[in-house]
Amino acid sequence: VCRSNKSPWVCLTCSSVHCGRYVNGHAKKHYEDAQIPMTNHKKTEKQEKVQHTVCMDCSSYSTYCYRCDDFVVNDTKLGLVQKVREHLQNLENSAFTSDRHRKRKLLENSSLNSKLLKVNGSTAALCATGLRNLGNTCFMNAILQSLSNIQQFCCYFKELPAVELRNGKTAGRRTYHTRSQGDNNVSLVEEFRKTLCALWQGSQTAFSPESLFYVVWKIMPNFRGYQQQDAHEFMRYLLDHLHLELQGGFNGVSRSVILQESSNLSASNKCCINGASTVVTAIFGGILQNEVNCLICGTESRKFDPFLDLSLDIPSQFRNKRTKNQESGPMCTLRDCLRSFTDLEELDETELYMCHKCKKKQKSTKKFWIQKLPKVLCLHLKRFHWTAYLRNKVDTYVEFPLRGLDMKCYLLEPENSGPESCLYDLVAVVVHHGSGVGSGHYTAYAAHEGRWFHFNDSTVTLTDEETVGKAKAYILFYVERQAKPGAEKL
Repeated sequence: VCRSNKSPWVCLTCSSVHCGRYVNGHAKKHYEDAQIPMTNHKKTEKQEKVQHTVCMDCSSYSTYCYRCDDFVVNDTKLGLVQKVREHLQNLENSAFTSDRHRKRKLLENSSLNSKLLKVNGSTAALCATGLRNLGNTCFMNAILQSLSNIQQFCCYFKELPAVELRNGKTAGRRTYHTRSQGDNNVSLVEEFRKTLCALWQGSQTAFSPESLFYVVWKIMPNFRGYQQQDAHEFMRYLLDHLHLELQGGFNGVSRSVILQESSNLSASNKCCINGASTVVTAIFGGILQNEVNCLICGTESRKFDPFLDLSLDIPSQFRNKRTKNQESGPMCTLRDCLRSFTDLEELDETELYMCHKCKKKQKSTKKFWIQKLPKVLCLHLKRFHWTAYLRNKVDTYVEFPLRGLDMKCYLLEPENSGPESCLYDLVAVVVHHGSGVGSGHYTAYAAHEGRWFHFNDSTVTLTDEETVGKAKAYILFYVERQAKPGAEKL
């Protein structure tokens, strides 16, 4: 209908192909139109069965029922769904080379991409690789694409030695994890490494992170199944498990080798969380000072807490302002959210502080200071809030800087920091589209070699700073600016 080449879905009832709900929604409209003739007739049991309009994503081969509004995991007695999958797979394999050439030509011919891809008078090839959606895995894809564009973090994993499993018949041969291989010898670090290596090499338009997702299912039970998950929750689990696995060594790569490589990053920038420092804590690790004062006797309590990211509330006075251009009321900025996080606040009745001097719980105030800033500052905007029965989304637009985020005023000892050490430049943004945490869609914007890209599962397009700045950010990744006179880094 709209001639889009993004997110094609094939109807398994009539074989027509339409775009998915996050493009122009014609696959969903096709289902809705098919229901209209039924509304004026009494529905028989046979008609009730016909209404289950099942379609298949031509990219990930997952099947979906619009009536149930859920993914379908079973098959017919004759295995017809699997036959359709195999047929589509064969079509894709036979047309892979020409399809890749066609997609690149479309990108080069579009006016925006042609303008942005011109380098020294010639048009450069688009080398970015998308990630296939394996059934509501956009939350994982958005985080992986963001992390792949944090250069120092990504390079560390790509330079790790490849794992060789040496047992019995597979001795000396490198084997790759598949779902049929069994549950033994899974390594999150290895599958994460292979996924990062597949991105940005330009040899394919989209990569299927199935082996990584299998390991995620194995070691992170919270993410089993094909329902939508919280991208921030996934990021925290991923970083925590990478950190733990890197400390213990994995699949033949010794702990000492990994710790040696990790210590080479920067001995002075270590932030230990759950044991020894790794690349995770060396890049993302910072330290907060939590200061609590008893309002009755004035006793001050200080505690130092390591962090990998900061979760910021969107102040309540801004929660009705939905878009950047909405005129009513002042604009909510990232600085407002940071100020709300670090400002002095009085703890409510449910959070009374146990004062050691008074020997009982007393009213008190709390304040956060940042004692040590990380190399990569990850800021999570708390857009999801629990009410009595539901988890609501705060859809407020929050203005954020693309360059020069100054964190000096939130430091405990700002006088000890250098002129450039508190300045951060944006490198990636994760955006949640939709109204609820269990639904909607995640995409990511990220900067790579001076150009901004939009990652929407298997589709990657060039974009500009203005578009990035209008995004309703959910997670922001800022990289510490290196002190280079006269040069500004993205």
